[in-house]
Amino acid sequence: MTTFRYELLQTKSLELDTTNPRIRKWIEMYGEHPTPEQIHLALGVGTSDTEASATTFTSLRESIKTNRGIINPIIVNRHADGRQVVVEGNTRVAIYRSFIEDSIPGPWDAIPALVHEDLEQLEIDAIRLQAHLVGPRPWDPYSKAKYLHHLRNVENVPFNQLVDLCGGRRKELQDYIDAYADMERHYRKVIHEDGAFDATRFSAFVELQKPAVKQAILKAGYTLDDFAKWVDQRLIDPLNTVRLLPRILPNIQARKVFLEDGAKEAAKLFDVPASASTQALSLEELSRALAQKINQMSWKDLERLKENPAHPIAENLFELKETVDDICQKIRDEGA
Repeated sequence: MTTFRYELLQTKSLELDTTNPRIRKWIEMYGEHPTPEQIHLALGVGTSDTEASATTFTSLRESIKTNRGIINPIIVNRHADGRQVVVEGNTRVAIYRSFIEDSIPGPWDAIPALVHEDLEQLEIDAIRLQAHLVGPRPWDPYSKAKYLHHLRNVENVPFNQLVDLCGGRRKELQDYIDAYADMERHYRKVIHEDGAFDATRFSAFVELQKPAVKQAILKAGYTLDDFAKWVDQRLIDPLNTVRLLPRILPNIQARKVFLEDGAKEAAKLFDVPASASTQALSLEELSRALAQKINQMSWKDLERLKENPAHPIAENLFELKETVDDICQKIRDEGA
């Protein structure tokens, strides 16, 4: 990485980065030459795709206004021709500009920045990945996947190098890249118009990358276009019910309920009422008892399940694994 200097830069002299995935998504919808106002909208100024991102943007805006400035400097790449392009911090620059436009009192004409001179593309990619994939200011999952897909399949960044830049998350990166490709290939086709494209449905396509899910869809005589229609029609809602498809689709009754009322209703057919003894146990006691029971499985029982992965016990164990993996990931993320 090249050396950099700390400077106060004139807010209006900065060029927002049109290769930023959130801005790029807007450009693909509305044209290659967005106005400053459109870029601000793409970043969240004045509108938002989701309630969660609206809350995040509003909180950041209010924090900057209250503190009369940003805590973390933006990162800028100064080109030989004098252009100053924002590599990291486009939203903060957009907020400063919105304060100027709205005549909100404060020191918004200049913004703290770490200024690099003529960064190489790989260095720019490393900054973005560190800030938005493994750092404190994550992009939404779809934007992450879009950027990873671009690096791997357009810029041809070697996968091992991409893994190193992202901190070793090999399986997660591959799932994101494949999920983005599936969503673009199948979901965009079934919604017919760009305005209906809902990037918040992306996690369904991440779940789709589990081999058992794709196998279940194809084995039942459906296609990934059908899967995209189910996502669009909200038959898969919440999105993590994708993982139930290997149980739902082979079952004629469950499949019928699913196609009429969705995966959540179909899953109720597999619910087993908890006994009075298990209801009395705490989660700690229940999880310990389950771990002990699994560890006591005989070699013969394990061999039977290996020969018949569709056995209800095997399916329950796979579903349990997915649920526990999700919880453990959330615990790790909270503790990081």
